[in-house]
Amino acid sequence: MNTTPETNPPESASSLSVYPVEAGPVATFGYMITDTAKGVAAVIDVPLESADYFMEIAEQEQVRIESIFLTHSHWDHTGDVAALLRLCAEKNLDAPKVYIHPDDEYRMGKPNDYTSVPLPFTLEPCKADGFMRHGDIISCGGWHCEVRHTPGHTEGGVCFIDHAQKIAFVGDTLFAGSIGRTDLPGGDTETLLNAIRTQLFTLDDAFIALPGHGNHTTIGVERRSNPFLM
Repeated sequence: MNTTPETNPPESASSLSVYPVEAGPVATFGYMITDTAKGVAAVIDVPLESADYFMEIAEQEQVRIESIFLTHSHWDHTGDVAALLRLCAEKNLDAPKVYIHPDDEYRMGKPNDYTSVPLPFTLEPCKADGFMRHGDIISCGGWHCEVRHTPGHTEGGVCFIDHAQKIAFVGDTLFAGSIGRTDLPGGDTETLLNAIRTQLFTLDDAFIALPGHGNHTTIGVERRSNPFLM
């Protein structure tokens, strides 16, 4: 489990912090955004085996997890949603609300039906409390992000753009030197490349891209050197 990226996102002068958590059998990143002044937090993606870590961070920072925002519904990004909700219930905390793009909701209730290969464990289903669509603004305390629909890895994949801190939570849309898989059901290469060019490469070079796997990068580096987009 890794909770520190190689280079931390730019520190805000406010009470906001970003905590990465790398967990699960395919080393998936989820992220917790905390606002200690307001006592609340949001989680972006909940990889398998990450729930305990997110709860530890919440207790350490004395914040309540208010929302879970999912970049897409592949099992490695949603695998511990139910576990995190259960931990909150065990501690008599209000359950976080779970949000996803409507085009990706269908995998959540039957995650075992949508794995690329048979898994040696059973995934726990979860459900959405609400939907996010392109152009929506998601918030938690003083943290605000723009939702951008970036299909191509999945039909309802989204990225979250924090304009104030120049951070883009890009899920499996864009990686350092690579892009998300498009060979799974719901994937399409040209759709994904178009989404990256129109929704991510329109951002300033300085934006840090925090992906669902691997090292973080910047929009400028990927615009100049990503071999899939040259």
